[in-house]
Amino acid sequence: MIELYHGSNMIVSEVDFNKCRIGKDFGKGFYLSDDKHQAMKMAMLVTRREGEGEPTLNTFLFDETVLSSNVLKIMRFDSYSAEWADFVLLNRNNKSDVIAHDYDIVYGPIANDRIGLQIKRLEQGIQSPKEFLRNIRFVKPTFQYYFGTERSLQFLTSK
Repeated sequence: MIELYHGSNMIVSEVDFNKCRIGKDFGKGFYLSDDKHQAMKMAMLVTRREGEGEPTLNTFLFDETVLSSNVLKIMRFDSYSAEWADFVLLNRNNKSDVIAHDYDIVYGPIANDRIGLQIKRLEQGIQSPKEFLRNIRFVKPTFQYYFGTERSLQFLTSK
């Protein structure tokens, strides 16, 4: 079991997919990080955006052995890549409640502000996929875990 963190403006003891936002990197779902600092930054951002609550670091235990099993449908991006960028664009441009993919869990880099700018340039045709990868080659990624189905939540426990 590993500890994962979810930054919010409130205590989250149960995941409610109805409260999850659309247009995120890997789609509408529940996001966590193994980086406490990253999760706390997200908690501060959410608190500022919502204008209420307190920055809260929620801790969950995750049975990561599921990532190497066939129990769930998993997508894994171990680094920035053209495939990762295409997947992020697909999900960020999806403005409906219907998820654009059928993965239970997605693991991969966060498209932070610096990467987000490069993705926008790629989407607008200002740069090619090759230029995109060249422009982000020195950025050290922070990773996120996306849980998008009720089945995936069986492997996640609030601590």
